[in-house]
Amino acid sequence: MALKNLEDLLSGDVSGRYVLVRSDLNVPLDGDKITDDGRVRAALPTLKRLAEAGAKVVVTAHLGRPKGEPDPKFSLAPVAAKLTELLGVDVPLAGDLVGESAKATVAGLADGQVALLENVRFDARETSKVEAERQELAAELAALVPGGAFVSDGFGVVHRKQASVYEIARALPAYAGGLVLAEVDVLKKLTEDLARPYVVVLGGAKVSDKLGVIANLLTKVDRLLIGGGMAYTFLKAQGHEVGNSLLQEDQLDQVRGFLAEAEKRGVELILPVDVLAATGFAADAEFDVVEATAIPAGRMGLDIGPKSRELFAGKLADAATVFWNGPMGVFEFESFAGGTRAVAEALVKSDAFTVVGGGDSAAAVRQLGLPEDGFSHISTGGGASLEYLEGKELPGVAVLGEND
Repeated sequence: MALKNLEDLLSGDVSGRYVLVRSDLNVPLDGDKITDDGRVRAALPTLKRLAEAGAKVVVTAHLGRPKGEPDPKFSLAPVAAKLTELLGVDVPLAGDLVGESAKATVAGLADGQVALLENVRFDARETSKVEAERQELAAELAALVPGGAFVSDGFGVVHRKQASVYEIARALPAYAGGLVLAEVDVLKKLTEDLARPYVVVLGGAKVSDKLGVIANLLTKVDRLLIGGGMAYTFLKAQGHEVGNSLLQEDQLDQVRGFLAEAEKRGVELILPVDVLAATGFAADAEFDVVEATAIPAGRMGLDIGPKSRELFAGKLADAATVFWNGPMGVFEFESFAGGTRAVAEALVKSDAFTVVGGGDSAAAVRQLGLPEDGFSHISTGGGASLEYLEGKELPGVAVLGEND
């Protein structure tokens, strides 16, 4: 499916024309301070291209999970300040989404100027399960930009049928932004004409978040490396005690099925062989390195151990294609960041086509100070990447193909 994209839009004259851009600016905050501006920086190329072509650029985005009404702690004000800093020009923030402030802000735009609308999720219609309500909001957004076009550039939300992602693409002439196009191209490389061995590394807290993708990957990968909190459910499914480690008892039967399916298909399913077993969930918790099959009662695994790091790096050494989603431990705590660092460094050293699947993995790369250009691609959308690899259609991408 060929998607109309930013180049198609810019092949015409957009000078003085409104362009509504859906970006993914859902950044982590500490108070009003952005702790990782990766998504803001990823949004810049499309915004710059449009501004340089003279378009009046109106950006819509969400932040956090407000409950469908304004909430100061989820205001996009810190993002507007960061955009102003990175673009080097003032980016005004409207005080609302489609109200009087938004109308005045948009009407006051000069050619080549960029403005940001307040958090789209302050309006309950954005995420409503009622299509007519989402359509109503999309119509109001479209009315803000008369004669305008829509550019979908927020890959982190294209797996959702939401007003500013899906319905708006039917209300205005719609195009894929450079970021969305690049992400889809990368994911195609992970699903079509794969270079092998194909190794996937999955971490993070919960098995339940990745049931569909694990089931689908077992039909495609050569090796599956499991770390993070989800590893303890796999270890328990094998009959081992895991102490106070994160455990999803209700997923044990499902995981036993995965283990059997991997064996049947000849997929190497690699689990940690040692872990850092801590006295509690805290940055300064005392810990011991123990065998993964012998975690003491009262202890919780917070990271993979030295032998596991060596094992995982070895299993990545000869890979031709690697997809990594989810940290190996509680990387936010310095004492328990070593496993995640080891996997990331193994990918940096690799000659493989390496994709970091967004979310916490991308945040870890930046927090650990690793070179972003050491990876073939760092995705901006963890959930969207996983759903694509699960074999699901991404509604926010599919709708763009309706323009043909």
